[in-house]
Amino acid sequence: MAQTAPQQWMVYTKKADFRHIADRFGIDPVLARILTNRGIVGDEAIDRYLNGTLKDLYDPALLRGADRASEILLQKIRDKKRIRVVGDYDIDGVCSTYILVSALSALGADVDHRIPHRIKDGYGINEAIIDEALADGIDTIITCDNGISAFSQVEKAKTSGMTVIVTDHHEIPKDGDREVIPPADVVIDPKMSESGYPFPEICGAVVAWKLIAVLFRNAGRPDSDWMKYLDFAAIATVGDVMPLIDENRIIVKYGLPAVERTENPGLRALIEKTGAGQHALTAYTIGFVIGPAINAGGRLESADLAEELFLSKNPFAIEELSKRLVELNDERKDMTEEETVRASEIVESQYEDDKVLVVYLPGCHESLAGIIAGRLREKYQKPSIVLTDGETSVKGSGRSIENYHMFAKLTEVKDLLLKFGGHPMAAGLSIDRENVDEFRRRLNENSGLTDADLTAKIWIDVPMPIGYVSEKLIGELEMLEPFGQANDKPIFAEAGLGIRSCRVLGKNRNVVKMTLVEPDGHAMEAVVFTGGDCFEEERGGRTTVDIVYYPEINEYNGRKSLQAVVRRYRFR
Repeated sequence: MAQTAPQQWMVYTKKADFRHIADRFGIDPVLARILTNRGIVGDEAIDRYLNGTLKDLYDPALLRGADRASEILLQKIRDKKRIRVVGDYDIDGVCSTYILVSALSALGADVDHRIPHRIKDGYGINEAIIDEALADGIDTIITCDNGISAFSQVEKAKTSGMTVIVTDHHEIPKDGDREVIPPADVVIDPKMSESGYPFPEICGAVVAWKLIAVLFRNAGRPDSDWMKYLDFAAIATVGDVMPLIDENRIIVKYGLPAVERTENPGLRALIEKTGAGQHALTAYTIGFVIGPAINAGGRLESADLAEELFLSKNPFAIEELSKRLVELNDERKDMTEEETVRASEIVESQYEDDKVLVVYLPGCHESLAGIIAGRLREKYQKPSIVLTDGETSVKGSGRSIENYHMFAKLTEVKDLLLKFGGHPMAAGLSIDRENVDEFRRRLNENSGLTDADLTAKIWIDVPMPIGYVSEKLIGELEMLEPFGQANDKPIFAEAGLGIRSCRVLGKNRNVVKMTLVEPDGHAMEAVVFTGGDCFEEERGGRTTVDIVYYPEINEYNGRKSLQAVVRRYRFR
């Protein structure tokens, strides 16, 4: 747990009648305060958050275009026309493609798929993919997790006589205030102003899932036939870092048990190979264990590895594909670790005073740039752009901080860029090698960032003595799961704890175990996942510490005990 960036610990101060909320819903006042911090106020919102079920999902028929797309697809199936699903190489694209291909096949469609190659094709449907489809005698193309910005490509397909259905969840391109919608037969995107869908923040796989729901209903199939794809909708929602609020929260809450009992043999094999099935599945397991393995194919080889795994019924192929994805992910982890260390060394030797980090890593695999940029951003609390060698130019990915609109700042230096795109918190770009130094200089010269912007703000939900923690409270905190984007794991804090004992554990000396004591003598074990030697050096023999933590139950040799998992610390 690096503590490189300066920190400011801050406590939420939102007001409410926490005791009334606690009594009304039978929860601890601590939970009532956390819900208020998250902006979940009013009986209806709190009840939906705590007790929402699959019956509270929005009707798929509310998704504008789904009914028309369903009519077209059912006719194409009756006419035995060839259908091709064009997806994307990330986890959302893979899951979207699987849902559409599997569901259409179940209805008797003549359907196949094409996922663009990250490096050879780039993102989304392109003219070469359309030419391939024409040569293969494809009648209908359905995009998923892409297509909303492919105006000219869709126009080409339509001019060539194909039927095109676009399903996507990305922002709608605009010309001034006017939305630029591709000229497809049907466009389904919850972010269109005319969509009318109650919750537009769903991923591409959920858009595909909702379309399949309407399709199956119109085909006279029971709801259980489309609900069986809940597992893949949940995986994509977590993997594509969608906000875990509203409908997404319900999809993931009920989707996690669906993943555990999945009937998909490929997904079962991947869960087994990654070791994810050894404990109850959480959103963390999807985001940091299963998800990266699904993404590894698209990053280092081809997303078809994961797609074929999920579509295959062949036990031998499933064994080989799941094994290969885990191997690729291990390789990706090693490469990421090595390149992150290299990037950190470059920052600390050359750019320590820069407010915007621009790090060129020749030889680094371009698919890792975004991950490494995210690591640098987290470590230094600075906007970070990592550049790698492309085929003819330098390509890069950036990750930003609050108060630095990365897309707007790139727009200011667009004369140096060959291509760029993104939003406030992340961006992608390509640039000629000879312009990199000038690019770095101008971004830093006009960053507009202050020292306060570069201070990591640690928001504490509740200042809570460790003596207040109980098994019952920890059980209640689980009601707030699944944790993730926009529904962070709550964090607590206590100041002035005495350190009774401290020891470094683990073969890599990367776990610190402490016994912490309150002034009244109440003690609790605490664990910090960090470099033990650096921790001890920083501690310098001091015996008082302030902590930011989350309480957990530690089970060891059949014995349960309470412990604090320390997220941040500062010695006195």
